[in-house]
Amino acid sequence: MKKFFIFLAALFFSVCVIGQQKFSVSSPDGKLKFSLKILPETISYDVKYDQQLIVNNSILGFNFDSGEFGANIRAGKVQRRNINETYNLIVGKVGIAHNHCNELVVPLQEKSSSRRLINLAVRVFDDGVAFRYEFPKQEGWSSYVMYDERTQFNINGNPMALLMYLPGYINTHENVYTHVRYDEITNENLIEMPVTMEFDRNIFLSITEAAIRNYAGMYLMKEGEKLVGKLSPRLGQEKIKVEINEFPHITPWRVISVANRIGGLIESNILTSLNEPCKIEDTSWIKGCRTTFTWWSGNVVPDTTFSPGNNFDTNKYYIDFAAQNGLDAHGIYGYAETPWYYDDNFNFGWAGPHADVSRPIPSLNMPRIVEYARSKNVGIHLWVHWRPLYDKLEEAFTLYEQWGVKGLMVDFMDRDDQQMIRIQEEILECAAKHHLFIQFHGSSKPSGLIRTYPNEFTREGTLNYEVCKWDTTVNADHDISIPFTRMLAGPADYHLGGFRALPRSQFKTQYINPYVMSTRSHMLAMYVVLENYLTSLCDTPQAYEGQPGFDFLKKVPNNWDDIKVPHAKMNEYITVARRRGTDWWIGSITNSSPRELSLSLNFLEKGKNYIAEIYADTLESCEDPNAIQIKKVPVTSNDMLELSLVSDGGAAIHISQAR
Repeated sequence: MKKFFIFLAALFFSVCVIGQQKFSVSSPDGKLKFSLKILPETISYDVKYDQQLIVNNSILGFNFDSGEFGANIRAGKVQRRNINETYNLIVGKVGIAHNHCNELVVPLQEKSSSRRLINLAVRVFDDGVAFRYEFPKQEGWSSYVMYDERTQFNINGNPMALLMYLPGYINTHENVYTHVRYDEITNENLIEMPVTMEFDRNIFLSITEAAIRNYAGMYLMKEGEKLVGKLSPRLGQEKIKVEINEFPHITPWRVISVANRIGGLIESNILTSLNEPCKIEDTSWIKGCRTTFTWWSGNVVPDTTFSPGNNFDTNKYYIDFAAQNGLDAHGIYGYAETPWYYDDNFNFGWAGPHADVSRPIPSLNMPRIVEYARSKNVGIHLWVHWRPLYDKLEEAFTLYEQWGVKGLMVDFMDRDDQQMIRIQEEILECAAKHHLFIQFHGSSKPSGLIRTYPNEFTREGTLNYEVCKWDTTVNADHDISIPFTRMLAGPADYHLGGFRALPRSQFKTQYINPYVMSTRSHMLAMYVVLENYLTSLCDTPQAYEGQPGFDFLKKVPNNWDDIKVPHAKMNEYITVARRRGTDWWIGSITNSSPRELSLSLNFLEKGKNYIAEIYADTLESCEDPNAIQIKKVPVTSNDMLELSLVSDGGAAIHISQAR
């Protein structure tokens, strides 16, 4: 009888084994492993890093109008390859990026009569795992309506998590961040990506997506113990998420970045590596840009003989400031919440039904402004509401190119459903034809598309210094969250450059000439800490002229050749070093806690002598956050710099080779 039961157990085990298929693929260095398991009922995956299970038994599949996909599946013949290439980034955190990974493509075909086929493509890098679904041309299935993509991220263990909750799918993608244990994440609450986690044994993980094109943006939601992907639904309804009318078709990449130090996530180029090469043939016109951002301060002008407002003289004042200080462009947004173009609603937030972005209001005298800016070698940077722009895209861009406009802030998108994702790409394509850069405002996170469309300079998608005009939520404690979350997705438009600071205890909101509540050195450092190819100087000329630290803003680059993160602790402090040519620029910021940091300069070229120009907090910076000390010291790669950061403080450093 005992032998009989052993036989039955062995037979049952054999049936289970026969009924499942397993595949795996590892990173080039062998530390990161993705494992796929196909059972009669489910398809699932695991991720291990350095032998530690970090993502466990996570389900994959879809819910289409024609039925679910994910059960009764058989894998076809898999394909494997090693990808090892370098590519140039026209704008980016590095000039030359390395794309090195192992790829596994698993054909997943239903055993039923429908025989629907979806390929699962997996790429494993030394610093992350990415997978997407590919819909090849096939008999009997050439289109779909998707109700849900059932992708899960089942986190193993109880790491610390840094994340942002959102109220719904239509939103500005702005909120404060929550730092909690995984088991404390609120269930059934929409969560923005990236989400970053810190495990024991110095393992860090971040979840986001890459190459979002002709698809809906994804969020996360905790259901039970698992994080489940949630796609943004079609506007005005809840059920349909994605509709595709022709195959082949591919989804965005689901990306799990992994590193043994938090700085490794920031240094990674995995998102651009997962995007297609540049689609713009002539990129000679694409260069990072410094621009005024007059809306933030309220278009303030000094006591003058002219009336401030939507007129030539107000813009001339800022154009002169830009020309005198080497800025590339002057931003024209409007005045007193009234756009620069005709809009029957006359309000920044909502475009009227007859708004016309090709029709400047008469008082502005746009032809005269354009000609004057051209005479001063200053470009024009225009704000527009996306809806009236999209109504006449080609006509407007043709006009702007004739005017000599450098680029646009396209605002109030507030969605990332499939339609809005398509609209954004159409805007980028059309803008490239007319040599215009694009700054998406009121928009969703980036996804590495700057490789394909390098005229996408930056996106908002984060609570930033504009909030200082009406709220107290953006301070150093919020700033320090951004490098570990939103910036992992790509360039962040953060409205940098506020030069009027008050201590937190004295801070007050005001819409005109707003204040900030971090030190001058902290504000300078943010230009290096954050990735952004459109450098804004958001304060007034009077706030900058003659002020210590303004010289740093006039020369800090906005495009880079290399990046290092010498030290960082999630949600507490960070130091980012970026190289342009032979010069290094360093930004170090802290939260509300003061701290002492020792910075090794071992990333400098050995045997070379350098001069470090240091912009640092002083003992007075706690009481007067505008106080700053500036000094120059000789340094080499063997040196250490001791940085004393006060509460809400920072340090900014420019290191150049000694002459």
